[in-house]
Amino acid sequence: MKSEFPAPRIRWILESGEVDARYTVRGWVRTRRGSKNVHFVALNDGSTPAALQVVVPAELPGLEELLPQIATGASLEVDGLLVESPGSGQRVELRAEAVRVLGAADPETYPLQKKGHSFEFLRSIAHLRPRSNSFGAVFRIRSTLAQATHRFFGDRGFNYIQTPIITASDCEGAGAMFEVHTRDPEPFFGRPAMLTVSGQLNAEALAYGLGLVYTFGPTFRAENSNTSRHLSEFWMIEPEMAFHDIHDDMDLAEAYLKALLDAVFERNAADLELLQRFVEPTLIETLSNTRDNVFERITYTEAIEILERSGRAFEFPVSWGADLQSEHERFLTETHFKKPVMVTGYPKGIKAFYMFQNDDDRTVAALDVLVPRIGEIIGGSQREHRLDRLTARLLADGMQLEDYEWYLDLHRYGAVPHAGFGLGFERAVMFCTGMANIRDVIPFPRAPGQAAF
Repeated sequence: MKSEFPAPRIRWILESGEVDARYTVRGWVRTRRGSKNVHFVALNDGSTPAALQVVVPAELPGLEELLPQIATGASLEVDGLLVESPGSGQRVELRAEAVRVLGAADPETYPLQKKGHSFEFLRSIAHLRPRSNSFGAVFRIRSTLAQATHRFFGDRGFNYIQTPIITASDCEGAGAMFEVHTRDPEPFFGRPAMLTVSGQLNAEALAYGLGLVYTFGPTFRAENSNTSRHLSEFWMIEPEMAFHDIHDDMDLAEAYLKALLDAVFERNAADLELLQRFVEPTLIETLSNTRDNVFERITYTEAIEILERSGRAFEFPVSWGADLQSEHERFLTETHFKKPVMVTGYPKGIKAFYMFQNDDDRTVAALDVLVPRIGEIIGGSQREHRLDRLTARLLADGMQLEDYEWYLDLHRYGAVPHAGFGLGFERAVMFCTGMANIRDVIPFPRAPGQAAF
């Protein structure tokens, strides 16, 4: 790991810093303890869950005046000599030669103290919670997953595109969308416009010109669902592939999830260990099992048969034609197969209009990827490229053809089989961190009744 500009990060110093070399470090005080002769400051700069122990001798010039300011939450800049640590659990420590307080923190009012805090409390101070151990780990892993996403698709020839946030099309046909208004009663765009629920339809248009594309952006749902699994604003990764089918879609989805896990294991080992210790005791085992196993592939009909034979009394009854619920998905992944499962061939009545209709006229070439603890983490399909089938489905679903003329054009001029999927980024972060509430894996959550910060 390289040292980072403009000054060495604490992670680099802990792992690779040269003993008997001098460094300048910056960070926030986690704790301070001491005696008459020496003070020990745990300094963290957000690069790692670990803290660098700074040893401050009592005779340091000016320390008596500075000491009251070196409290939990204060920010410091320290010049010192890196030496081998005589204590256990750390390779090195920094012997301070100069300490500068960059920003003080009143110990009486600073809300993040050494004691543990509940996630509910930390949610109420979302602007400060990234400084806590758990949320520092969560947001570092979130960053790793985002960077790994761009590497994965870029290395495979996908073009990174940006699709509109403001749209006149309802991609999902569900109507749970935020309408965009100004104070002027006249429509700003000349027609009703909404915040997007998906960039998929636009991504399909780009795929018809570029072949392979992906988008990574915010999406918005106006569902009044105040649960631990729903957000009003969240992020989606949506690849689209021209000249590909449902089987290519499955292969891509499995490879992508495994690439994300490879990146987290490579970059965030210490974060995973912390989260396993304090959040989810089976985290590393679950992620390893997902990365190291071939995903099971079954049809929706086979899934229903397995659930019906299970003898389980599910809260939501199982029947062909009903959508799989979280409890069903978790039974398949955690109890029956004990690994991730890909389900295809869903009834067309419970899936979106754009999905390829199978020859049985009952099912569509849909794809759901299910993982332990989370359930569905990816949803996708082969797209319907036959104009007559697509038009009939739009009409049957009560959609207005004039709203989709541009989309129908894609199917009039050189239509080809194509496929894609959407991964809810926050669900991926939940899976990789063990967090149980989706509001704890996005820096500033937006949900019904909540738009603070």
